[in-house]
Amino acid sequence: MRSEGYGNWPERSISVSPRWGWGPSASGKMIIAIDGPSGAGKGTVAKAVAASLGFRHVDSGAMYRAVGWKALREGVALEDEDAVARLAERSTIVVTSDLVTIDAADVTRDIRTPAIDRAAASVARLPAVRAVLVRQQRQLGQGGRIVMEGRDIGTVVFPNADVKIYLDAAPEERARRRASDPAHSGGPAAVSDVATLLTERDRIDRTRAASPLYAAPDAVVVDTTGRSIDEVVARVLGIVNSQVSRLNSQD
Repeated sequence: MRSEGYGNWPERSISVSPRWGWGPSASGKMIIAIDGPSGAGKGTVAKAVAASLGFRHVDSGAMYRAVGWKALREGVALEDEDAVARLAERSTIVVTSDLVTIDAADVTRDIRTPAIDRAAASVARLPAVRAVLVRQQRQLGQGGRIVMEGRDIGTVVFPNADVKIYLDAAPEERARRRASDPAHSGGPAAVSDVATLLTERDRIDRTRAASPLYAAPDAVVVDTTGRSIDEVVARVLGIVNSQVSRLNSQD
Protein backbone atom coordinates (compact mmCIF):
# COMPACT_ATOMS: atom_id res chain seq x y z
CA MET A 1 0.00 0.00 0.00
CA ARG A 2 1.51 3.32 -1.06
CA SER A 3 0.66 6.65 0.51
CA GLU A 4 0.49 10.20 -0.79
CA GLY A 5 0.36 13.05 1.74
CA TYR A 6 -1.88 16.08 1.21
CA GLY A 7 -2.75 19.17 3.33
CA ASN A 8 -6.95 22.08 3.31
CA TRP A 9 -9.38 21.44 0.49
CA PRO A 10 -10.33 24.95 -0.63
CA GLU A 11 -13.61 25.45 -2.41
CA ARG A 12 -12.89 25.90 -6.10
CA SER A 13 -14.20 24.76 -9.43
CA ILE A 14 -12.97 21.60 -11.11
CA SER A 15 -11.19 21.99 -14.40
CA VAL A 16 -11.26 18.63 -16.15
CA SER A 17 -8.18 17.86 -18.21
CA PRO A 18 -8.38 16.53 -21.77
CA ARG A 19 -8.99 12.82 -22.19
CA TRP A 20 -5.94 10.61 -22.27
CA GLY A 21 -5.05 9.18 -25.67
CA TRP A 22 -4.96 5.50 -24.78
CA GLY A 23 -5.06 2.52 -27.07
CA PRO A 24 -7.86 -0.03 -26.73
CA SER A 25 -5.56 -2.76 -25.40
CA ALA A 26 -5.11 -1.04 -22.05
CA SER A 27 -8.23 1.03 -21.60
CA GLY A 28 -10.92 -1.07 -23.26
CA LYS A 29 -11.91 -3.02 -20.15
CA MET A 30 -10.32 -0.87 -17.45
CA ILE A 31 -11.95 -0.71 -14.02
CA ILE A 32 -10.91 2.01 -11.57
CA ALA A 33 -11.93 1.51 -7.95
CA ILE A 34 -12.00 4.50 -5.59
CA ASP A 35 -12.70 3.83 -1.92
CA GLY A 36 -12.55 5.82 1.29
CA PRO A 37 -14.53 7.15 4.25
CA SER A 38 -17.21 9.85 4.23
CA GLY A 39 -15.92 13.32 3.43
CA ALA A 40 -12.67 12.14 1.83
CA GLY A 41 -13.75 13.46 -1.57
CA LYS A 42 -14.65 10.21 -3.35
CA GLY A 43 -17.70 11.55 -5.18
CA THR A 44 -16.12 14.74 -6.46
CA VAL A 45 -12.88 13.08 -7.50
CA ALA A 46 -14.42 9.96 -9.03
CA LYS A 47 -16.85 12.00 -11.11
CA ALA A 48 -14.10 14.30 -12.40
CA VAL A 49 -11.77 11.40 -13.17
CA ALA A 50 -14.51 9.56 -15.08
CA ALA A 51 -15.36 12.70 -17.07
CA SER A 52 -11.72 13.25 -17.96
CA LEU A 53 -11.27 9.67 -19.15
CA GLY A 54 -14.61 9.35 -20.88
CA PHE A 55 -15.52 6.52 -18.51
CA ARG A 56 -18.78 5.76 -16.75
CA HIS A 57 -19.02 6.94 -13.13
CA VAL A 58 -20.96 4.87 -10.58
CA ASP A 59 -21.50 5.84 -6.96
CA SER A 60 -22.11 2.48 -5.26
CA GLY A 61 -23.17 4.26 -2.07
CA ALA A 62 -26.12 5.76 -3.92
CA MET A 63 -27.43 2.23 -4.41
CA TYR A 64 -27.48 1.62 -0.64
CA ARG A 65 -29.07 5.02 -0.17
CA ALA A 66 -31.78 4.19 -2.70
CA VAL A 67 -32.54 0.90 -0.93
CA GLY A 68 -32.67 2.69 2.42
CA TRP A 69 -34.99 5.33 0.96
CA LYS A 70 -37.35 2.72 -0.44
CA ALA A 71 -37.33 0.68 2.79
CA LEU A 72 -38.34 3.76 4.77
CA ARG A 73 -40.99 4.64 2.21
CA GLU A 74 -42.51 1.15 2.30
CA GLY A 75 -42.26 0.76 6.07
CA VAL A 76 -39.71 -2.05 5.93
CA ALA A 77 -37.70 -2.30 9.15
CA LEU A 78 -34.08 -1.44 8.37
CA GLU A 79 -32.84 -4.20 10.67
CA ASP A 80 -34.95 -6.88 8.92
CA GLU A 81 -32.19 -8.33 6.76
CA ASP A 82 -34.33 -10.72 4.71
CA ALA A 83 -37.02 -8.13 4.01
CA VAL A 84 -34.54 -5.45 2.96
CA ALA A 85 -32.63 -7.94 0.80
CA ARG A 86 -35.87 -8.93 -0.95
CA LEU A 87 -36.65 -5.26 -1.49
CA ALA A 88 -33.19 -4.71 -3.01
CA GLU A 89 -33.55 -7.82 -5.20
CA ARG A 90 -36.82 -6.73 -6.76
CA SER A 91 -35.79 -3.09 -7.23
CA THR A 92 -34.41 -1.60 -10.42
CA ILE A 93 -31.72 0.88 -9.49
CA VAL A 94 -30.11 3.17 -12.06
CA VAL A 95 -27.10 5.28 -11.09
CA THR A 96 -25.41 7.81 -13.37
CA SER A 97 -23.23 10.82 -12.61
CA ASP A 98 -26.29 13.07 -12.43
CA LEU A 99 -29.25 10.82 -11.69
CA VAL A 100 -30.31 8.11 -9.26
CA THR A 101 -33.58 6.27 -9.73
CA ILE A 102 -35.18 3.28 -8.05
CA ASP A 103 -38.09 1.69 -9.88
CA ALA A 104 -38.16 4.77 -12.13
CA ALA A 105 -38.60 7.16 -9.17
CA ASP A 106 -36.05 9.99 -9.28
CA VAL A 107 -34.43 10.00 -5.82
CA THR A 108 -31.30 11.96 -6.75
CA ARG A 109 -31.99 14.70 -4.19
CA ASP A 110 -34.09 12.70 -1.75
CA ILE A 111 -31.26 10.31 -0.85
CA ARG A 112 -28.84 13.10 0.10
CA THR A 113 -30.16 13.85 3.57
CA PRO A 114 -28.99 13.05 7.11
CA ALA A 115 -31.92 10.64 7.52
CA ILE A 116 -30.91 8.66 4.45
CA ASP A 117 -27.27 8.79 5.57
CA ARG A 118 -28.38 6.82 8.62
CA ALA A 119 -30.65 4.51 6.65
CA ALA A 120 -27.87 3.72 4.18
CA ALA A 121 -25.46 2.91 6.99
CA SER A 122 -28.04 0.55 8.49
CA VAL A 123 -28.79 -1.40 5.32
CA ALA A 124 -25.11 -1.49 4.33
CA ARG A 125 -24.39 -3.55 7.44
CA LEU A 126 -26.66 -6.37 6.26
CA PRO A 127 -24.69 -9.15 4.46
CA ALA A 128 -27.70 -10.30 2.41
CA VAL A 129 -28.29 -6.78 1.14
CA ARG A 130 -24.63 -6.32 0.27
CA ALA A 131 -24.67 -9.62 -1.63
CA VAL A 132 -27.54 -8.36 -3.81
CA LEU A 133 -25.97 -4.98 -4.53
CA VAL A 134 -22.44 -6.30 -5.05
CA ARG A 135 -23.83 -8.63 -7.71
CA GLN A 136 -25.49 -5.66 -9.41
CA GLN A 137 -22.31 -3.57 -9.15
CA ARG A 138 -20.26 -6.31 -10.78
CA GLN A 139 -22.75 -6.46 -13.62
CA LEU A 140 -22.34 -2.73 -14.13
CA GLY A 141 -18.59 -3.17 -14.43
CA GLN A 142 -18.61 -6.03 -16.91
CA GLY A 143 -17.98 -3.77 -19.88
CA GLY A 144 -15.11 -1.94 -18.20
CA ARG A 145 -14.34 1.74 -18.80
CA ILE A 146 -15.82 2.55 -15.41
CA VAL A 147 -14.86 4.49 -12.30
CA MET A 148 -16.75 3.09 -9.32
CA GLU A 149 -16.56 4.64 -5.88
CA GLY A 150 -17.55 3.26 -2.52
CA ARG A 151 -16.16 1.58 0.56
CA ASP A 152 -15.47 -1.96 -0.68
CA ILE A 153 -14.92 -1.57 -4.42
CA GLY A 154 -11.24 -2.49 -4.48
CA THR A 155 -11.53 -5.10 -1.74
CA VAL A 156 -14.79 -6.93 -2.51
CA VAL A 157 -16.62 -5.74 -5.62
CA PHE A 158 -13.60 -5.63 -7.94
CA PRO A 159 -10.63 -7.18 -6.10
CA ASN A 160 -8.81 -7.40 -9.44
CA ALA A 161 -9.52 -3.81 -10.50
CA ASP A 162 -6.86 -2.34 -12.79
CA VAL A 163 -6.41 0.70 -10.54
CA LYS A 164 -7.25 0.97 -6.85
CA ILE A 165 -7.28 4.31 -5.07
CA TYR A 166 -8.07 4.87 -1.40
CA LEU A 167 -8.87 8.51 -0.60
CA ASP A 168 -8.58 9.75 2.97
CA ALA A 169 -8.35 13.04 4.85
CA ALA A 170 -7.90 14.28 8.40
CA PRO A 171 -11.09 13.76 10.45
CA GLU A 172 -11.50 17.47 11.15
CA GLU A 173 -11.28 18.33 7.46
CA ARG A 174 -13.75 15.63 6.49
CA ALA A 175 -16.14 17.05 9.07
CA ARG A 176 -15.70 20.60 7.72
CA ARG A 177 -16.47 19.44 4.20
CA ARG A 178 -19.61 17.59 5.21
CA ALA A 179 -20.80 20.43 7.44
CA SER A 180 -20.62 22.85 4.49
CA ASP A 181 -22.39 20.45 2.11
CA PRO A 182 -26.18 20.97 2.31
CA ALA A 183 -26.74 17.78 0.33
CA HIS A 184 -25.61 15.84 3.39
CA SER A 185 -26.10 18.20 6.31
CA GLY A 186 -29.49 19.59 5.26
CA GLY A 187 -28.07 23.09 5.57
CA PRO A 188 -25.26 24.81 7.48
CA ALA A 189 -24.28 22.54 10.36
CA ALA A 190 -21.94 22.69 13.32
CA VAL A 191 -18.65 21.00 12.48
CA SER A 192 -18.58 19.37 15.92
CA ASP A 193 -21.98 17.78 15.32
CA VAL A 194 -20.96 16.47 11.91
CA ALA A 195 -17.68 15.18 13.34
CA THR A 196 -19.60 13.12 15.87
CA LEU A 197 -21.77 11.62 13.13
CA LEU A 198 -18.75 10.85 10.94
CA THR A 199 -16.95 9.17 13.82
CA GLU A 200 -19.93 6.89 14.32
CA ARG A 201 -20.22 6.18 10.59
CA ASP A 202 -16.51 5.36 10.44
CA ARG A 203 -16.92 2.96 13.36
CA ILE A 204 -19.83 1.21 11.66
CA ASP A 205 -18.07 0.98 8.31
CA ARG A 206 -14.79 -0.31 9.70
CA THR A 207 -16.21 -2.86 12.15
CA ARG A 208 -19.13 -4.36 10.23
CA ALA A 209 -18.87 -8.06 9.50
CA ALA A 210 -19.71 -7.71 5.81
CA SER A 211 -17.21 -5.82 3.63
CA PRO A 212 -15.61 -3.57 6.25
CA LEU A 213 -13.92 -0.37 5.09
CA TYR A 214 -10.15 -0.61 4.67
CA ALA A 215 -7.56 0.13 2.03
CA ALA A 216 -6.72 -2.84 -0.18
CA PRO A 217 -3.06 -3.89 0.15
CA ASP A 218 -2.44 -2.96 -3.50
CA ALA A 219 -4.31 0.37 -3.37
CA VAL A 220 -2.57 3.74 -3.61
CA VAL A 221 -3.59 5.77 -0.56
CA VAL A 222 -4.07 9.46 -1.35
CA ASP A 223 -4.53 11.86 1.57
CA THR A 224 -6.61 14.77 0.28
CA THR A 225 -6.11 16.97 3.33
CA GLY A 226 -5.10 20.48 2.31
CA ARG A 227 -5.10 19.83 -1.42
CA SER A 228 -7.35 21.34 -4.05
CA ILE A 229 -9.78 19.19 -6.00
CA ASP A 230 -7.79 19.80 -9.18
CA GLU A 231 -4.59 18.62 -7.52
CA VAL A 232 -6.16 15.40 -6.25
CA VAL A 233 -7.81 14.67 -9.59
CA ALA A 234 -4.49 15.24 -11.36
CA ARG A 235 -2.75 12.89 -8.93
CA VAL A 236 -5.33 10.14 -9.49
CA LEU A 237 -5.12 10.58 -13.27
CA GLY A 238 -1.35 10.29 -12.99
CA ILE A 239 -1.72 6.99 -11.13
CA VAL A 240 -4.14 5.74 -13.78
CA ASN A 241 -1.87 6.81 -16.61
CA SER A 242 1.09 5.03 -15.03
CA GLN A 243 -0.94 1.83 -14.86
CA VAL A 244 -2.05 2.18 -18.48
CA SER A 245 1.56 2.67 -19.56
CA ARG A 246 2.52 -0.48 -17.65
CA LEU A 247 -0.28 -2.48 -19.27
CA ASN A 248 0.63 -1.22 -22.73
CA SER A 249 4.26 -2.21 -22.22
CA GLN A 250 3.14 -5.77 -21.51
CA ASP A 251 1.21 -6.12 -24.78
